Amino acid sequence: MNGKNRKDIKPGLRVHITQKHDQRTGKHTGGIVQDILTTSAFHSRGIKVRLTTGEVGRVQEIVEAGHRAAGEGPG
Repeated sequence: MNGKNRKDIKPGLRVHITQKHDQRTGKHTGGIVQDILTTSAFHSRGIKVRLTTGEVGRVQEIVEAGHRAAGEGPG
């Protein structure tokens, strides 16, 4: 599922984001949503969120429950 609709994003959700400095390379960072920063209902490049690690970026993909996001260790 893509991350362009605010209604699909909730705190605690596991997602892949692209941070501003990674936009050219398209590198994704995995993590768990702490805050939703975009106030509009839709954003064409993805809803901006803050992860529990403090990283900020636009949601590129919502990771299905039970799957580990890229960049997260075992556990």
